[in-house]
Amino acid sequence: MGVELQGDTVPQNTHEEKYRKKHRHNKHSENHRKDSVGSPVRAFLDHQADVIVGSMFGPSKQLSNADSLINKFDAMPSFGIYKDNYFVVGTDMFEKPTSDNSDAKFQVSIRQKLTNSTLPFKTYFFLTYTQKAFWDVFKESFPFRDLNYNPTIGLGRALVRHNRFLGTITLQFEHESNGKGGDDSRSWNKISFGTNLTLNDRWTLHSKAWIPIVDGTNNKNIVKYAGWGQIGMDYSGPRRKYTFSCLVTKRGGFNLNANVTANFAVRLFSDDNQYLFVEYYNGYGESMLEYKQYRQRLRLGIVIKPDFFSMH
Repeated sequence: MGVELQGDTVPQNTHEEKYRKKHRHNKHSENHRKDSVGSPVRAFLDHQADVIVGSMFGPSKQLSNADSLINKFDAMPSFGIYKDNYFVVGTDMFEKPTSDNSDAKFQVSIRQKLTNSTLPFKTYFFLTYTQKAFWDVFKESFPFRDLNYNPTIGLGRALVRHNRFLGTITLQFEHESNGKGGDDSRSWNKISFGTNLTLNDRWTLHSKAWIPIVDGTNNKNIVKYAGWGQIGMDYSGPRRKYTFSCLVTKRGGFNLNANVTANFAVRLFSDDNQYLFVEYYNGYGESMLEYKQYRQRLRLGIVIKPDFFSMH
């Protein structure tokens, strides 16, 4: 009886053990098959990403140590220049200069880092404020024709691949208005998505697209003239002795209409960031008050550029 019980028990344990071993083997085989399938897929995606990055981004000693650049960015003062700060004077092209078609324009742009890149995914919060003024300096009493205010709050992140610094991406909420009342009031908001890609030591590609939220009653069709997205290219000479940039803003509609801004800057002194500045504008939407007015204007003046990135 006892022997029979032992005989009955041994086969039962043996079957259970065989089942557990078989189950472990099947699970291991399944995981191995997943790894064997996943590894080529990951390898293929990594290879394609390397091909794309390699085709767009050239070799660069300055950009090959992303960690040091990010640390440099974090170590920069929280308060500083955001976009180009300039003062220029000019007139409409191919027309006789008059007090009505000539003016001065200046821009003041600052930023404040709220955090370093210590947030999840190495992101950082920042505030910016840009003010653009159109000044009728050739008219009696020198009136300011229009002032445009553009405060934003944003979230940014550095783009890195194999320790190569590729640039930055940003998500911003922007407000833009001219602070006027009545019929001259203009206002809209934007949720914008931007990229700033450092292709190599000379070329930078930047782009921005936005979701417009138009709240101004007098500028309901501002997107038709001021656009819904832009793309630009910057070129910098050796040691930034000179720079050239072109910005194309797509206006509303499905045709190829666009506003174009091009500028050229030459450094005045070897140890500072002040440049002699020439700007050309062709299109609509340059100022909020006159966003429906077409303008082709050439201006000359001085620009102070930011140390880290140059933006419009």
